[in-house]
Amino acid sequence: MTHSHPKQSVTLSITAPADIAAQRIDKFLANHLDDDGQSLSRSRIKALILDKRLLEDGRTLADPSSTVKPLCAYALELPPPVDATPKAEAIPLDVLYEDTHIIVLNKPAGMVVHPAPGSLTGTLVNALIAHCGDSLTGIGGVMRPGIVHRLDKDTSGVMMAAKTDSAHHTLTSMFAAHDLDRRYHALVWGTGVERDGVIDAPLGRSPHDRKKQAVNQRGRHAITHWRVMRTLPPFGSLVECTLETGRTHQIRVHMAHIGYPVIGDPLYGRAPRAGQMPDTRARTGLAQMRTFSRQALHAAHLGFEHPITGEAMAFTTPIPADMAALQTIMEDTVAMRAKGI
Repeated sequence: MTHSHPKQSVTLSITAPADIAAQRIDKFLANHLDDDGQSLSRSRIKALILDKRLLEDGRTLADPSSTVKPLCAYALELPPPVDATPKAEAIPLDVLYEDTHIIVLNKPAGMVVHPAPGSLTGTLVNALIAHCGDSLTGIGGVMRPGIVHRLDKDTSGVMMAAKTDSAHHTLTSMFAAHDLDRRYHALVWGTGVERDGVIDAPLGRSPHDRKKQAVNQRGRHAITHWRVMRTLPPFGSLVECTLETGRTHQIRVHMAHIGYPVIGDPLYGRAPRAGQMPDTRARTGLAQMRTFSRQALHAAHLGFEHPITGEAMAFTTPIPADMAALQTIMEDTVAMRAKGI
């Protein structure tokens, strides 16, 4: 085995023995390669192979399930380590309020709140560091400075961050105690839902898909209050959900649990079938609605006491343009059907 150390990467090399038993290349490399004494996991090696960083006798091999070949020379490139500390990025922010201690903003859909694998740049944290400067350093941890709560990447709306340690400590306690008024507006599939209600169902990781949450009796306590703002038959409803707790994907899972999933939700939403629509106009409208590319969920209102002054504060934002356009499609289709158009 040989190690080369160019400035930008490290290449680990090995030649397969002549009597090597038939096995997958990712398994073989995991058992025989190391990086300066640090073993490489099979999943890490698999990811590198899929990223086309493995050569087999000088040719790129991008299939981690390929069978290792006797006497073949393999070279696996390890990219240089990435500095995990978030960097300032000049990303525009829609600031609703700001003082020495807190900042309240309207987060757009598509923006990740804090850096994570696969989203190390372009996050709200990167934008906040640029906007607030050094004042955020060390508040709440290196990777999530100032963050006291979050919205999913494709959920828009009001959220806030702390700019001082004292504000961060108080806000964290307020969120833990659910001592805030958080209301979301959502467009959901289905119109038979009651006018209002409460969903009291614990949430935990789905036993079938680790990317999903699910109602789980061994999960964490979770309560969502909801009320119907408008029905748009035969398609869906506009609902307001108020969080009593704040679990991961809570509204999305809870609304799907009672049979009214959020429109556009890639994990929990299931649109009606064309065959369930009563006429051609409804089927045409449904086809348009099904193209909505994110969960139709917006954090519309956030009310709280200022963490330092105790002043009552409340911020409300309208649904963004894409959700408004979706609602218009639903309303126009309902109106045309009523007129027999």
